[in-house]
Amino acid sequence: MSVELQNIKNRFGIIGNFPALNRALEKSIQVAPTDISVLVIGESGVGKEFIPKIIHSESRRKHQPYIVVNCGAIPEGTIDSELFGHEKGAFTGATATRKGYFEVADGGTIFLDEVGELPLQTQVRLLRVLESGEFMKVGSSQVQKTNVRIVAATNVNMMKAIQDGRFREDLFYRLNTVQIDMPPLRERKGDIHLLFRKFAIDFAEKYRMPELVLEPSAVHYVENYSFPGNVRQLRNLVEQMTVVERERSVSVEKLAEYIPMETHLPMVVNAPNSQKQNDFGNEREIMYKILFDMRNDINDLKSLTSELIKNRGAGDLSSQEKTLINRLYTPESQQNVNSNSLLYFEDSHPVVQTPTIISNSDDSYEDIEDIEIEENKPESLSLQNNEKDLIIKALEKHKGRRNKAADELGISQRTLYRKIKQYNLED
Repeated sequence: MSVELQNIKNRFGIIGNFPALNRALEKSIQVAPTDISVLVIGESGVGKEFIPKIIHSESRRKHQPYIVVNCGAIPEGTIDSELFGHEKGAFTGATATRKGYFEVADGGTIFLDEVGELPLQTQVRLLRVLESGEFMKVGSSQVQKTNVRIVAATNVNMMKAIQDGRFREDLFYRLNTVQIDMPPLRERKGDIHLLFRKFAIDFAEKYRMPELVLEPSAVHYVENYSFPGNVRQLRNLVEQMTVVERERSVSVEKLAEYIPMETHLPMVVNAPNSQKQNDFGNEREIMYKILFDMRNDINDLKSLTSELIKNRGAGDLSSQEKTLINRLYTPESQQNVNSNSLLYFEDSHPVVQTPTIISNSDDSYEDIEDIEIEENKPESLSLQNNEKDLIIKALEKHKGRRNKAADELGISQRTLYRKIKQYNLED
């Protein structure tokens, strides 16, 4: 590690020797003397704010203003005024002319944190500043010039944001002249204990308390924790334990009370109300949805079995094929209907199918008998009513797109069109 890099770490209190971290700091030092735009990429809490500070302190602008702007914390309606200023009377409440950050920071550096949260209208203004150094205050027609160095940072996937139309592609490439990637803490396992000790010393001095010390088992535990909040989470953890814990020696059991190791088990998450209203929420609707899905599979198996027996005859079936048919029509799989019967759907009408089980030693096979359930029975009427409701909900969910609704119901588009006509759902 170079002397210059070590001096930067000492000046800004940066702890760690992970290669990706060193590379990020080295790139910052290399681009600092230029006025090139820099985009810092990294998860929340990894310490992205150190990069623009290093760039500004090592640049020719170090004696000029350095302004930090959290783009995600400024309301959309006022962010243009904050960045570019406004004229008196430009909007309600604008009682005086105000300078924006780009005017105040003229000659210096602006750090745009969470730049991915900028509104599209503001992105257009920012692109003009990057291209020509020009901007206009809100409510003004006078073009002003500014000479600022822009360093931006984000924790969002910028390419996905571009694809979703939430961020301008031309602005991204203007900002991303040089990209600096900050690694997450979970990749810096060797640095975790060093950071813990650094924070423990700092907070022991701040609160005038003895320093926390991790036991060997606790060191292994903390190094294998994922730290979704990265360095910020670790810092808050050490501060909390410094104040709360009486014992200065931290065991793995005590550490687990503050940061339980993830089990990666599935969780039930409460869906938003709007999603609950659109989804097939109750158990009865889910049951019918499953029956629709099963219908296609069962009909396919029925057709395959019928064609097999028709074309080849039961005597030509192999033992393996007979075993497969017996498995399909086993009584244990037909608990919802009469013994040795199978319930399936034909054009949404329930049909009881009663096959004769084939034994491996007997080559005879009786014809399958299809018995239509009478449509005036309550079960059939209930099924049709629910089928109609299900189709309506599917169409509403997909805003009338019939191909999507058919996929959701597990039926073909042709069948869906016929059902729509049958139930007078054209409108």
